[in-house]
Formats: sequence, C-alpha cells, structure tokens
Amino acid sequence: MANIITGIRIVISIFLLFCPTFSPAFFMLYVAAGSSDMIDGAVARKTGTDSEFGSKLDTVADIVFVAICLIKMLPVLDVPVWLYIWTAVIAMIKLLNIAIGYIRQKEFTAVHSVMNKVTGGMLFLFPLTLAVINLKYSAVVVCVVATTAAIQEGYLVKRKVKF
Repeated sequence: MANIITGIRIVISIFLLFCPTFSPAFFMLYVAAGSSDMIDGAVARKTGTDSEFGSKLDTVADIVFVAICLIKMLPVLDVPVWLYIWTAVIAMIKLLNIAIGYIRQKEFTAVHSVMNKVTGGMLFLFPLTLAVINLKYSAVVVCVVATTAAIQEGYLVKRKVKF
C-alpha cells in the first residue's frame, strides 16, 4: 500500500506540469503530492511493509516532485543570484554525501534523518507562504536548515549510520 501511495505522488507530480503555476488546481495537486509524501512512510511502518525498495522509490518520487516544482516555479519567481549559489552549495554537499556513501557502503544511500525531514517540510511549505512572506526572508531560513541537514547527513554517512 505504501508503495502505491508513493507511486501516486509521481503521477500527481506529472499532472502538476499541466496546471498553471500557483493556480488553485496547482496548489490542490501540490498539497496532495506533499501529503502523500508524509503518509507513505507512516503507512509502511504501521503495516510492517517498509523496505529498501520503498525507501528508494520514495527518494525517486521526491526527486520527481521537486524537479517538476522547480520547472514550474522558477520561471515565475524572482530568485536572487545568492539563493541560486547557496542552493548549488547545498546540492554539492548532498551529492558529495551520496558519493561518499557509495564509496564506503557500495550502495547509494538516502539518509532519512529528522533534519532532512524538517528541511523537506519547510521546502513543502515554502511555496504556500510566498503570498505572505517575502521569498528572500523565508529562503534564508530554509537554506540554513537545509545546509545544517546536509552537513549532518555527511557526518552520518561518514559514520556509516543506516537510515
């Protein structure tokens, strides 16, 4: 059941491509996809069906959702250059963590730490707050948390902590 919910997130994410950005339909699908991300892991743990495949599928669904959201939102947002640079630094840290994890454990690792979950929650709420909080201010808070999470993830990967 959990993997079905995760698969539905991928399908909903694809439907986002066909909605006008920040329209009611966009937000409805956005919230549905984000909610499925919060539910699938809980369902897997509750039913005892959590698995390595489910964890990897969840990571793929997250990547699809984020990529499509970026494709839709970046062209309509006034993103300052410093934010692109900070985001690139976070992405490089996370890619380095993946590489180190692969070298040390001979497999691709996805760390589902509390800090990564907090970052994901903040990123999910970010577009929903744009109408009331200036992007520049909310982006700083999200980037600080995301940077902290990425550094913690690197520490956990180097210590070979499994999540």
